[in-house]
Amino acid sequence: MHTMQSESKEKIKLWPVYVWSLQFAKPYIGILLLLILTNVIYSSSELVIPKFIQHFIDVILPSKNTELFYYLIAGLAGLIVLGIAASMVRNLLQRHLQEKAARDVQYSIFQHLRKLGFAYYEQNSVGQSLSLLNTEVGSLQALYRDHVPWLINNSIFSIISLAMMVSTSWRLSLIVVPCFLLYYIFGPMLERRASITGRTLSGNRILENKQVYESVSAITELRVFAAEKWDLNRYMTRVTNQNASLIKTFWYAYMRGTNRRITYYVGGIAIFIYGYYLVQGNEITVGQLVSFILLYFIAMHRLTIVVTGITEQKVLMHQIDRLFQFAQLKPQVSEVKHPQQLTEVRGEVRFEQVTFAYHPSKPILSNFDLHITPGQRVALVGTSGNGKSTVLKLLGRFYDPQAGRIYIDGIPIEELSFSSLRHTLGYVFQESYMFGSTVRENIKFGNPKASEEEVEAAAKAAYAHDFIMNLPDGYDTIVGERGVKLSGGQKQRIAIARMLIHNPSIIVLDEATSALDNGSEIAVQKAFQHAFQGKTVIAVAHRLSTIEDFDQIVVIEGGQVVEAGTYDELLAARGAFYQIKVGQNEEQEAGDE
Repeated sequence: MHTMQSESKEKIKLWPVYVWSLQFAKPYIGILLLLILTNVIYSSSELVIPKFIQHFIDVILPSKNTELFYYLIAGLAGLIVLGIAASMVRNLLQRHLQEKAARDVQYSIFQHLRKLGFAYYEQNSVGQSLSLLNTEVGSLQALYRDHVPWLINNSIFSIISLAMMVSTSWRLSLIVVPCFLLYYIFGPMLERRASITGRTLSGNRILENKQVYESVSAITELRVFAAEKWDLNRYMTRVTNQNASLIKTFWYAYMRGTNRRITYYVGGIAIFIYGYYLVQGNEITVGQLVSFILLYFIAMHRLTIVVTGITEQKVLMHQIDRLFQFAQLKPQVSEVKHPQQLTEVRGEVRFEQVTFAYHPSKPILSNFDLHITPGQRVALVGTSGNGKSTVLKLLGRFYDPQAGRIYIDGIPIEELSFSSLRHTLGYVFQESYMFGSTVRENIKFGNPKASEEEVEAAAKAAYAHDFIMNLPDGYDTIVGERGVKLSGGQKQRIAIARMLIHNPSIIVLDEATSALDNGSEIAVQKAFQHAFQGKTVIAVAHRLSTIEDFDQIVVIEGGQVVEAGTYDELLAARGAFYQIKVGQNEEQEAGDE
């Protein structure tokens, strides 16, 4: 009883996964119907051959009718030609269905990965996402490239062959029933075991892929700490687990094959014995017996392939289930059906009673209020963990607040289209991502339609042109993966050029200079001064010396604004900002010593 309940729950769980998996064939239903039709033609033309043999044994050989023999050969040749033609059309249609559906799978999952946004990437590692795309997407594509076409082909073949067996001898056909039941004595147990090992195999594969990604990504740290052996041991543990799962999976696959072969060989012997007595009693002819035996082995082989195919798809569904669960995830931030567009952006920003928490028990912002006028330069300061970077994330709708509203030029940002919001804001992060292509392409990422003159003008405005021209190939220099060939200051100046060519109305800086040396910071500050002209600027600042000339400095503590004013005003007030300044001076003096 417990086993039956477990199987029922498993079916309930896997059936929605299977239905979802097949949805990618919907746009190609016409191709699918034509594929079924060509399969019927191909299967029929091939399965008529045993009937030709029956006619040859029972009619042509005894009568020695040469003319009828030639008609038989001509008819057989025609069937072969028809079968070959149907097979060619079937293979072509099958390939179209396979590749188009597989392409749609890849595109759909990749698009969904992008829609989930910032929140998903903060909660899930890159290794997990890559494994999802490389492994689970591959499993779903295998459903279309291998399993579905095979299931259609063999199911049609089995149905037609069983019908022809019954039409040849219904008495002999009865033997198929116990033979098929014999297959199921051990079949379900082997299938369940295969499903369990398939699930384990999928999990181990994801862990192995994740380990490979981490090993490659952390190569510098591994060498610095001489931890190559430690990392190799971790990797080999994953590989060993994966190999053990593979061996177990293949063992059950071989056992299923052995069970299948024993079943139809036992049935074949039974048919020979029973058929002999039927021939002796003149209840069937020799030709009927021969025809039936040929049809039996074809039918049983195809039937067991269908059962095995269903089992393998069941195992595959356990792997695809992870992809199915991923596809059910809803973006935490979504665009309204009829969004507004910002045309002429003034750059006014207002936070009203904004409350936000990554986890309900730990609020980051609480009734947060902030008003920034157009063209104003505002710096957010405070100790770590008080919500400065969170303010910038909420402004860009990386997350939505649990309460309160955020406005740009008087329009709630949740009513703006994503494209309008993204074009209004220009971000420079503490660590800007560099694509492993040329300097030019990294700058043009901010505006792919930019001309060469605009690229160079942006680089000059970012104080990057001179060092770019000193690179081996100038603007055509390959910067390497994540900009490995560039210094921190050079990467930041290229990131600023990218932001400038994007031409945003509101500039957002998230500790953009905190990791730079003094020389690089001076160059970046000059670039900022040029970029700030006529723009609204919101900056999270770590080094207070970089924000001395800002229009307003906002001190955030406990998720609220506790002080606001100019640099000199806040120092004179000797409040929270003053304490932060004193703490930085003490750290600097300790470092100098």
